Amino acid sequence: MATARNKWNLGEKERSPESLQQEGAVLIGVILPSQSEAKVVEYLDELEFLAQTAGALTVKRFMQKMDRPDSKTYIGSGKMKEIGQYIKDHDINLAIFDDDLTGKQTSFLEEEWKVKIIDRTSLILDIFAARAQTAQARTQVELAQLQYLLPRLRGLWTHLERQRGGIGMRGPGEQEIETDRRIVRDKITFLKKKLEKIDQQSLTQRKSRDELIRVSLIGYTNVGKSTLMNVLSKSEVFVENKLFATLDTTVRKVVFGTMPFLLSDTVGFIRKLPHHLVESFKSTLDEVHEADILLHVIDIAHPQYEDHIVAVNQTLQDIKLAQKPTIMVLNKIDRYRELNYDDLLEDSIKHQFEEEIQSRLKNEYSADTILVSAATGENINAFREKLREAVADAYAVRYPYRPKMW
Repeated sequence: MATARNKWNLGEKERSPESLQQEGAVLIGVILPSQSEAKVVEYLDELEFLAQTAGALTVKRFMQKMDRPDSKTYIGSGKMKEIGQYIKDHDINLAIFDDDLTGKQTSFLEEEWKVKIIDRTSLILDIFAARAQTAQARTQVELAQLQYLLPRLRGLWTHLERQRGGIGMRGPGEQEIETDRRIVRDKITFLKKKLEKIDQQSLTQRKSRDELIRVSLIGYTNVGKSTLMNVLSKSEVFVENKLFATLDTTVRKVVFGTMPFLLSDTVGFIRKLPHHLVESFKSTLDEVHEADILLHVIDIAHPQYEDHIVAVNQTLQDIKLAQKPTIMVLNKIDRYRELNYDDLLEDSIKHQFEEEIQSRLKNEYSADTILVSAATGENINAFREKLREAVADAYAVRYPYRPKMW
């Protein structure tokens, strides 16, 4: 397949998170009428964490208020010159936009600034590509990359800009673009069929475990799901303080007393996740589809934890899983206390605050709640008992005539 001259095109093997190491980056966000400045700052905080996960060092942030993004440059011409001058003066080699760019916008900005331009989606895809370990995850990442690339092919073909006017625009270059599009579409079709085959194999594996109740850990990325998985299953699932540390679904058999069940850890959710990414990773969430109980893990110490709850619930609604029995596990209570309590605050007042948080979330989301710290083990025994009761109830519903063995 013919490739564009732009050597930073998404999907090329040389573009990986490792290649971003030691690179200085600027982050760019636009404040639209539908958003507040505070919300854009939150998004840029998250974008900085994504960039850090990929290996980039954020040097400076830029924000601009606009009625709507510019079709050619996304930002205004004045802000473009300001950022370009900063990039030149400080030897920056990477600019990351918090929103998706078109191929045309990416190509124009790279030509103006002479640096790599990526957006939130391509940054997430790079991290996914580095994290994917199984054939299923690697296929999903490649599919998502191609679906992202397809509508941007024309804008990324910068060498075609030498052809001006109407006559000649249907020459060999245009044919090469159509050839690339056809090849990309064919590869997308091939990958979808490959995923279907992998899904069938996974379905066969799951059917062999049909008798056991299934519990799935879900939640925003980096809330402590894998740590909690290790605590409950006494396994060694990879844990790291970075976004999307876990990409492949992990399933472990857990036994509480004489009662066995299956516990799965899934990819974390995130705000502003493009639809085609959700589509590509639906098969990763098959364990969630077939779960009897969901453990919605929440980083209670995060200042935007309620936004995270909304983002996860919205994704569950998108994949039609919003009605499953759910326990909201309010994790990192130790960190929450460090950030919010004064040393002189009485224990009874602290306890009252924590009860109010649990009660409010329980009423708002119609789900059972419990405060824990997976890192320190606080309240884990109470959580185990709550989960044991939920699993026992699920067995009683599935096998009402079978004598209890626990």
